[in-house]
Amino acid sequence: MSVLKTYEEFVNTLIEAEPSVDWPEAMQSLWWASKGDWNASHDIAQELHTKMGSRIHAYLHRVEGDDWNASYWYKLANESFPSDSLEEELRELVISALKK
Repeated sequence: MSVLKTYEEFVNTLIEAEPSVDWPEAMQSLWWASKGDWNASHDIAQELHTKMGSRIHAYLHRVEGDDWNASYWYKLANESFPSDSLEEELRELVISALKK
């Protein structure tokens, strides 16, 4: 898999069995989240000690319905609890990760 430049290119990779090992860990975590594999995504995100890692971690806890835990991680990322849908938040996270 080549370097991704757009959200659409990212979405097109979701037919694969796994993300590229050449991608940054944040992208790999978001890929697993997009595939619905919460555990694989969480395993990566909890080891990312960055703002992006905290944002992904927050998103994942929001997905599971644990708003208290999600709020903790949003605060660590210096972000407000989002009001947009989970799908919109995931798309925004991917787009943000692509810019890095």
